[in-house]
Amino acid sequence: MTKTLRFALAAPLALALAACGSSAEETGDIESEAIAAIPAPEGSEWRTTAVMTEDGGTLVGNPDAPLKLIEYGSLTCGTCARFSMEGAEPLMEYVDSGVVSFELRQFAIHGPIDLMLGRLTQCGPASAVIPLSDQVWGNFESIMEPVQTNQAAFEAAMQRPMEERFVVAAEQLGYLDFFAARGISEDQGRQCLADVAKLEEQADHTQRYSQEYNISGTPTFKLNGRDVDANTWAALEPILQRAGAR
Repeated sequence: MTKTLRFALAAPLALALAACGSSAEETGDIESEAIAAIPAPEGSEWRTTAVMTEDGGTLVGNPDAPLKLIEYGSLTCGTCARFSMEGAEPLMEYVDSGVVSFELRQFAIHGPIDLMLGRLTQCGPASAVIPLSDQVWGNFESIMEPVQTNQAAFEAAMQRPMEERFVVAAEQLGYLDFFAARGISEDQGRQCLADVAKLEEQADHTQRYSQEYNISGTPTFKLNGRDVDANTWAALEPILQRAGAR
């Protein structure tokens, strides 16, 4: 087990109930005239065009979009859930224009619960990662409730061998059933959660986001590399529009 993963697993479960908030400090809006729409290849639409990036994120939309929006988000973050519920669909309308691409980088701010949920969202194709993340956020209370009521069982599961602990925990918390109802079979979920190398990779990405990009809170948004002073859709949309999205 890597040092990074060991640290992530040591994060107290109580942190899953902590408040979330953006860590953005340096801001500066991009100002531009309206940018003309860029059609998707014939027979496709940008919102269903998705790839995994070298930085560990999932990018949806035109990979050459002039406006590149990145969210560092935690699946256990209530503010991230609010953004998803209010902004997921309207954001995809901007993505469909080909002018904006959206990359979600999952930030395991609350350790093992984030790693487990994040791994399950990545069990299928790249195109399913963001929709599954939105499903988690859209059912935030029911996802987090068993974390509180089954805390002792979860902590016991975390004492099992690495290839077993997340499988057992997901079963006890009802997460295998949740994802099975959304296209990730129980067998798929078990296999993904037993993949220690992938879990280590996720933990390493979170450490890199923190150290290299100074991410300390969620959601944090960046537009073309600049910090965005917004953590709600109502605050973010005008920034996209001033940058040329219409």
